[in-house]
Amino acid sequence: MNASRLLGYGLGGGLIAAGFAGLVVDAGLTDPLGWALWFGGLIAAHDGVLVPLVLLTGVAVGRLRRPFPVRAGLTVAAVLSLVALPMVAGIGRRADNPSLLPLDYGRNLLVVLGLIALVTALTVIAGRLRRRRG
Repeated sequence: MNASRLLGYGLGGGLIAAGFAGLVVDAGLTDPLGWALWFGGLIAAHDGVLVPLVLLTGVAVGRLRRPFPVRAGLTVAAVLSLVALPMVAGIGRRADNPSLLPLDYGRNLLVVLGLIALVTALTVIAGRLRRRRG
């Protein structure tokens, strides 16, 4: 293992230890049990839902003859969805300030995802047409 990796692990471990110590020392302000439940739920959702979904999608896309356009479209859609999720969920929206998150972000995300699917499908079709001609 190289020195930069060890340094990164050491720094990351130190930050985790400092964060955990802060949770415990300021337990009255931080609610360690709530944090533990949140992280446990996050781990369960990641390992029980997200990872199997990504693996199944990867296997399905990998069976395609030329998977690059579909893989690229799925990657763009996944990153966009991840970035838009807080707005779709309305995190930060307040009733006393209607100018915060004023749009229909769920509908807009679906429109953009539809456009990504359309561009991906057109790219696949164009590639097949090119291969038939050539």
